[in-house]
Amino acid sequence: MFLGIDIGTTAIKFAVIADGKIKFQQTSPVTTYREQHMNYQRATELLAVLKVGIQSIPKDMREALETISFSVAMHSVLPWGEGLDDAIYIWSDTQAEQTIAAFKQQAVASAFYQRTGTPIHPMSPFAKLLYFQQQARFPERTHYYGIKELIMHYFTGEFVIDYATASATGLFNLLERTWDDEILAFIGISKQQLAPLVDTTATFSLEPSAATELKIPATATVVVGASDGCLAAYASYIATDIPNSLTIGTSASVRKVTTQPTFDSTNQNFCYYLNEKYYVTGAPSNNGGCVLEWASQLYADTPTEFFENLPNALKQSPIGANGLRFEPFINGERAPLWQADVTGTLKNIRIQHTKEDMIRSVVEGILFNIRTLAETVNVTDNLSLSGGFFKSEMLREMTADILGVDCYLSDYNEPIMGLYYLIYGRQITPAPIETIALSLENHEQYTEVFKNYFSK
Repeated sequence: MFLGIDIGTTAIKFAVIADGKIKFQQTSPVTTYREQHMNYQRATELLAVLKVGIQSIPKDMREALETISFSVAMHSVLPWGEGLDDAIYIWSDTQAEQTIAAFKQQAVASAFYQRTGTPIHPMSPFAKLLYFQQQARFPERTHYYGIKELIMHYFTGEFVIDYATASATGLFNLLERTWDDEILAFIGISKQQLAPLVDTTATFSLEPSAATELKIPATATVVVGASDGCLAAYASYIATDIPNSLTIGTSASVRKVTTQPTFDSTNQNFCYYLNEKYYVTGAPSNNGGCVLEWASQLYADTPTEFFENLPNALKQSPIGANGLRFEPFINGERAPLWQADVTGTLKNIRIQHTKEDMIRSVVEGILFNIRTLAETVNVTDNLSLSGGFFKSEMLREMTADILGVDCYLSDYNEPIMGLYYLIYGRQITPAPIETIALSLENHEQYTEVFKNYFSK
């Protein structure tokens, strides 16, 4: 049996798979702390949640485990050394905002992006480490790891990081597949302060202490795995044969599986390694389902009430929300703006506008921004969908109509399935796929609204 573990910024997901079928799955929440510009998790807490989650897998399945592998959230930094606390700074940490704004003005910024495929933004470990070094925040010999290195150390006794997760750090030379000497020198750190690099399918022996504590076979093999974004895109591709995918969870991302690295210095798409054959290119947004969660607090007494009434509210306002325009950048924005300090805006509001108009404008704003991302990544045909946003049939239909492409939904589009495909290939029972066909009439109306939607 195979155990896939997906470690995200809000939860850890577990799934046991055998013969291409999911036999067991569960989700355990994790805590993120926010203090001004600092967004972080605790390493000890993350490990504790991980251990409890594995120990709660049915005994017979645990005892039959043969392979364990990991998907992790990108862009995490864990300063590691004697006397340091266990904060893991995650992608949404914005301490480096001013540092990276100044760095963008330097000539090397574009060159560093072209070598790494990581956009120049406060989210990246490059930005965080540059800030830490400028502030002399940590001792000179501090090691800088992340979630993947922490987990691998517990399970194998070794600090290692896979190429996919490393390629989202802004420190990894994508073509040479090494830590980039010039970038490290610019920051002022050495390769010895980072974990050794391995390919995404590299295998390791299980640490005996972990086997004993978790009550799993000491013979189980550990596969290092990859990053959640790359694995979600790969899962969508294998499950549906569609290279283009859209995930909307808390945040959002449009991705494309390609066989060649692709860079765009103007729009700064990301381009990350997956395996010897594939790269994943795309554009991420800070403002996905979290914007709807925010709206649910404004327009209903409870989130449950809001989401139950959402389809009806959307039907009570026409396409274009009677002229309301909502720019959804309430968390700053990555693509297409790459501006951490940009803010959201509700424009054209008049006394005749209703609550339903406002709700529709919020949804349209989210999806028009996604349309901008899709154009950035040059997605012009079929699109595979994943994420909690698409639990709503109405939202699935609006997505197809606004983007102007037929969309497809499969239960096998998640990062854990990407891990399984990465290790075992296509040895899986085909899953049912729901088709969401676009309405050309609605698409034409949305296109008229979109023409000047984000104009100043």
